Amino acid sequence: MHRVQVTRFPELYPDRPMTLIDSHCHLDFPDFAAELDQIVDRAHAAGVARMVTISTRVKRFDAIRAIAERYDEVYCSIGTHCLHAAEEPDTSIDELCRLAEHPKCVAIGEAGLDFHYDYSPRDVMETGFRRHIAAARITGLPLVIHAREADTEVARILTEETEQHGPFPMILHCFTSGPDLARTAVALGAYVSFSGILTFKTADEIRAVAAEIPEDRLLVETDAPYLAPLPHRGKRNEPAFVVRTAETLAKTRGVSFEQIAEATTTNFHRLFKKVPPLVKRYVA
Repeated sequence: MHRVQVTRFPELYPDRPMTLIDSHCHLDFPDFAAELDQIVDRAHAAGVARMVTISTRVKRFDAIRAIAERYDEVYCSIGTHCLHAAEEPDTSIDELCRLAEHPKCVAIGEAGLDFHYDYSPRDVMETGFRRHIAAARITGLPLVIHAREADTEVARILTEETEQHGPFPMILHCFTSGPDLARTAVALGAYVSFSGILTFKTADEIRAVAAEIPEDRLLVETDAPYLAPLPHRGKRNEPAFVVRTAETLAKTRGVSFEQIAEATTTNFHRLFKKVPPLVKRYVA
């Protein structure tokens, strides 16, 4: 297993305690293939102590699992992204639960609804979404939810599933929706994660939602290689850049960076129960 050799990158960040967690990235994507060790090293140097690399296709789970096994502090999920739901329409609840038994698999998903691209038929997306919900309920692992331009429908499904079959752990990842979905989801027990979009100059509405979410439901992420925060916007994103999102979240809420780091790390471990507790240590 790769043991991260922590080095300093003063041109990127000042020295920071190892307190942040990137709750959602895609380390299996080709963008990272040529320098994955360096990507993980830079994350640690920036103070990022945990990363969860998120599944988008069940058929690629072997590659995602291998990355999680390679690095001490990288974990993974299992699931089919809603944009690929038509590619894997027969993924069963049993298969999701079986693959989730791997010790480094700590979440279900990502799954949900995306009406912006409509790459998969909406009924197929909804069927897959409900299967992932069932797997999250059975395993007790958090469901990573993708919601884009589908606020009403996502809120309806989450409400129906909770009322009819019982609660399940969940997180609205890369939040770009409106306040109504956030309020509905939080009332149902969800956590809400913010990405680099929070730093964009045009993201006033998202920052307004971020200011409203209870502190004990907040998480941060990169969704790397996408959505690099300012001042890196337009470049390939990577887990180290989650620091910028956390800084903006702290400013948005009028609290210190340290408070946001502590809160989001505590929240992560409360939600992602399979991940061992973080032992505080500092960059060398």
